Amino acid sequence: MTDSKQIIEKLDSLVIPTAGRSIVGLNLVRNIDVADSKVNIKLASTGLMPKLQDWVKKRTEEIAGSLDEINEVSVEFEDVKAKELNNIGSVIAVMSGKGGVGKSLVSGLVAVALKRSGHEVGILDADITGPSIPKMFGINLPPTGNESGILPVLTKSGIGVMSINLILPNEDEAVIWRGPLIAGAIKQFGDDVLWGNLDYLIIDLPPGTADAPLTVLQSFPVSGVIVVFTPQDLVDMIVRKALNMAAKMDKKVLGVVENMSYLYVPEIDKKIEIFGKSRGEQMAKTAKAPLLGQIPIDPEMAKLCDEGKIEQYHGEIIDNLSRNLLKALKTG
Repeated sequence: MTDSKQIIEKLDSLVIPTAGRSIVGLNLVRNIDVADSKVNIKLASTGLMPKLQDWVKKRTEEIAGSLDEINEVSVEFEDVKAKELNNIGSVIAVMSGKGGVGKSLVSGLVAVALKRSGHEVGILDADITGPSIPKMFGINLPPTGNESGILPVLTKSGIGVMSINLILPNEDEAVIWRGPLIAGAIKQFGDDVLWGNLDYLIIDLPPGTADAPLTVLQSFPVSGVIVVFTPQDLVDMIVRKALNMAAKMDKKVLGVVENMSYLYVPEIDKKIEIFGKSRGEQMAKTAKAPLLGQIPIDPEMAKLCDEGKIEQYHGEIIDNLSRNLLKALKTG
């Protein structure tokens, strides 16, 4: 006898064209009732424009109707807010005490690392006035949706991304907003973006410890934070500010990442510490958290980011980030 579990498994093959994910992955399947040879399926219409709803309904009827012992299929839609459908395993915020330390780079690399480990991953670019995630991943298509929710834009490897830059008419347009408007936009991203079933949501925080990062830490169920820094003299004070903020917000520090740690010169097989001696271990002790990775100054990585091809970067850095972060999450 066909049951709801079998129908769910079949419906997982129904991929929403504009989202690149299945209706099961987006958590749009609300209820399935099977009685005799009849099945009634309730779907959320969240993020689906009318024509797309018609297409989804037709495909759902075809897929469910192809199962043995099913002679009649009815599909109904109900209006559900995106926030109610989101089922996210861990929300990880990437923060720093100042700008220019490579926070967005770390956010991107962490997302790529987790995706390669076989997880469903999304990135929320919460840096409203200085968004760089879309450029790094080479995406510029606007998100689609309806009044109930908007769908993230998918990268080439299948990472969902939401950023203010994807909504602006021109990616070079400056967002000249005061604090309350920025905070409102961040909260709206939390309420209106349909992530569905995700293992990890990476949030690229704005720099510093003011309104915008505070809004994120207060508005999202953040599981833990990653603190990014560079090997410079001011680092100790800056890192402590970020750590103090995390502590005051009762957020666990999952680990620290040192960016621009060194430059490797293959011709002489030597690592040159351009910005001074590494402070990775020192900062890990200060944070009482593991050192998740030390990212070098890598011209190839910079080139790929400029070209929107960060997902093509390979190396030990990606493997270490994934392994160390998953270990920190597990022990946390």
